[in-house]
Amino acid sequence: MNLLTPDIRLALRANACRSAASRAQGETFDPRCEARDSLRPAVKFFNPLGAATWLATELYEDGDTLFGLADLGFGCPEMGVFSLMEIESVRLPYGMRIERDEGFYSPHSLSRWAATARRAGSIIHAEQLLRHAAADAAFDLPTDTFQGAAG
Repeated sequence: MNLLTPDIRLALRANACRSAASRAQGETFDPRCEARDSLRPAVKFFNPLGAATWLATELYEDGDTLFGLADLGFGCPEMGVFSLMEIESVRLPYGMRIERDEGFYSPHSLSRWAATARRAGSIIHAEQLLRHAAADAAFDLPTDTFQGAAG
């Protein structure tokens, strides 16, 4: 599996350029901020045989260095940089490798992921919590909206 499609690579590079432009203008760019335009993870990688999970928001100019949230399954997810080549080079039992979650999309900022993952102890558990929170919000509808036929 190709871990980065051209579209994902473009999104990651655009985020990195936005970050670099903010720094060049003397602004402090904080991908952890909760601003409306804050960075959201563009890709999720995972170990299909374990708990390791990575969420990336940026790909640096070298084409290898990613920035995002990394969780190796030890209960302490951390934001920082990690190597795409290292992730691609991991060989697992049964010929398996690190995979990209092809259906991954997140409306949540990296800062929200990081805070939730740290509280939950993993990105995997944070994903469940964030999914449930979104589902609960979607079903927060008034209960007296239906007026049935006279009975």
